[in-house]
Amino acid sequence: MAAESGLDTTRGETDMDNIWAYAADCGYGEDRSLVGYEVEATDGVVGQVERQTDHDGMRHLVVDTGMWVFGTSLLIPAGLITGIDSETRRVIVGRAREEIKGAPRFARDSETTDVAYLSEVGDYYQALGPVPVS
Repeated sequence: MAAESGLDTTRGETDMDNIWAYAADCGYGEDRSLVGYEVEATDGVVGQVERQTDHDGMRHLVVDTGMWVFGTSLLIPAGLITGIDSETRRVIVGRAREEIKGAPRFARDSETTDVAYLSEVGDYYQALGPVPVS
């Protein structure tokens, strides 16, 4: 754990059995809102959390990418989160920006709670394999 930031990244890999659940050691608390937090991939900033959702146990973040991906939003399953730093308001994701950019996108906001779309996103990330933690 980085003492100065409160960020815990001590795990070796994320358990991909439940990509929709926050890992017990990522720093997430049930009462914590991540809205407004910056989202950082392994190789740079992805965007800012627009909202967090728990739809039928499929927890995820909707991230506004700003101009990085032409002003669109992307969906990131909770299981990809490797650390949360409440002091700097950062969510650390164990994937590279290109991997995140390559995930299935939603055309309509209502798709972010559509089980078929969420399953497609989950399948994409699970096919990439375990999430390494630095």
